Amino acid sequence: MDAYVVDAFTDRAFGGNPAGVVVLDAPADPAWMQSVAAEFKHAETAFVVVGGSEDGFGNGPAEQAKPLRWFTPTTEVDLCGHATLATAHVLGGSQRFDTRSGELSCTVTHDGMVEMDFPRIPSQPTRAPDEVTAGLPGVTVEHIARGEFDLLVQAASATEVRALQADLDLLARIPARAVIVTAPGDRADIDFVSRVFAPGVGIPEDPVTGSAHCALAPWWSAALGRTAEGAELVGEQASARGGLVRMTLRGSRVGLAGQAVTVLRGDLSAG
Repeated sequence: MDAYVVDAFTDRAFGGNPAGVVVLDAPADPAWMQSVAAEFKHAETAFVVVGGSEDGFGNGPAEQAKPLRWFTPTTEVDLCGHATLATAHVLGGSQRFDTRSGELSCTVTHDGMVEMDFPRIPSQPTRAPDEVTAGLPGVTVEHIARGEFDLLVQAASATEVRALQADLDLLARIPARAVIVTAPGDRADIDFVSRVFAPGVGIPEDPVTGSAHCALAPWWSAALGRTAEGAELVGEQASARGGLVRMTLRGSRVGLAGQAVTVLRGDLSAG
């Protein structure tokens, strides 16, 4: 089996968010996939089943959507952006993936940008759990909302988000996949900043989280008054590795786009 490590949402090696990508010729046992993801230790490892066309990746005009699954080191997740981007980067061309969040489509453009079509995730205002304010010292919580997967916390400033030293033990108690902390952008080229903490699923801080931007895009489009179809936003995930995510509003969907760099390719022999 071919296995890769791809840095997603970046144009340089060792930036963005690293993802494992394992290319399978048939579905694999979930327990085995979980063991591989634990071995890789990346935030997510993607497992994609390809067909038997000439290029080895099942690419063809009439191909069906390829099964795609994502695992953190401790659990399978329902939606992952950066590992999907990494998979599309490895396979190239136009791809359709059959996932736990429905069909996702991706296209690699001539300049290496990967454009993805993802579900739009609305967030509804909610009361802040006690662990939020205690787990985010130094953050002025202006708004808090809950989406399908994550808790979204809007802070007063990008400075607070960038300087945050989160209490991961407290955040792990919150019944959500992740806690997204976000604030208006502090540079002319970005609309907002964010950081994502998911200790409850084995990810202390995720470097760049594509799926979080499915919730961040509609949140900030409303906050910034840019709700028209086709409106574009740029978000910076301000982790140590960092990365940019470009978003486009498409009705009930969100277009996500970013670049990727392959840093490792090898043979996965354990089975």
